[in-house]
Amino acid sequence: MIDRAGLAEFLRRRRQAMQPEDVGMPRGPRRRTAGLRREEVAALCHMSTDYYARLERERGPRPSEQMTAAIAQGLHLTLDERDHLFRLVGHQPPPRGALSEHVSPGLLRILDRLEDTPAEIVTELGETLRQTPLAVALTGDATAHTGPARSIGYRWFTDPATRALYRPDDHAHLSRVYAAHLRQVVTLRGPGSRAAVLAELALAASAELRTLWEAHEVGVRPDELKHVVHPVVGEIELHCQTLLDPQQSHRLLVYTAVPGTESHDRLQLLAVLGTHALA
Repeated sequence: MIDRAGLAEFLRRRRQAMQPEDVGMPRGPRRRTAGLRREEVAALCHMSTDYYARLERERGPRPSEQMTAAIAQGLHLTLDERDHLFRLVGHQPPPRGALSEHVSPGLLRILDRLEDTPAEIVTELGETLRQTPLAVALTGDATAHTGPARSIGYRWFTDPATRALYRPDDHAHLSRVYAAHLRQVVTLRGPGSRAAVLAELALAASAELRTLWEAHEVGVRPDELKHVVHPVVGEIELHCQTLLDPQQSHRLLVYTAVPGTESHDRLQLLAVLGTHALA
């Protein structure tokens, strides 16, 4: 059963403890609210302000597991706080570790401060959990995919549109990178894992992957530079830096261009054009 009073109090305390700077929002000169406003938290949780406000007032329907996870992520809860929230709502907490899609508050705080930089948080299977606006403008909304297509490794071998974002000269090496990485994760997680199921689906769909799979390559690294071919601004040469959260096997990928280069200028132009460029 839902603990409405406990849930309402927990939500209020967590909202009041958060500051605009924690989520990349400007404070503004006239802010009087302690912490974030209800409408700001509702936006972070991808729900209506009315729905969130009713939860804080001990009213409204019980949130689903998906909605509870969105609240936990929007409030930047730790894993312990997330589990506590699920129990207050009356749900069993989701698993931790490699299967978890709950991004740590630390990674979120970093991502929130990278609004003018392409960056994304991905799982060990290459599923994008969060993107900055410029990352969406650069490669599209990778969080919109469903099923096995959530993994870029799967899309690489099954969706030609994914390859169109990269130079043809890089395709062969990237295929080896994705095949080798998928094999490593399958070996790490074992038979019956999500990685093993994803590999089976990808192998059934791609003759190229089946050929690479037979080579048993592991440890194939991506090149230091990534070349993204944007349909509007053209080719952009990017350096990729990675920050790993070992507790949940999430990676924060940050893409930067060397200042003074044509790629840097194109990235700045893309920041002005935004997602309208891809549209």
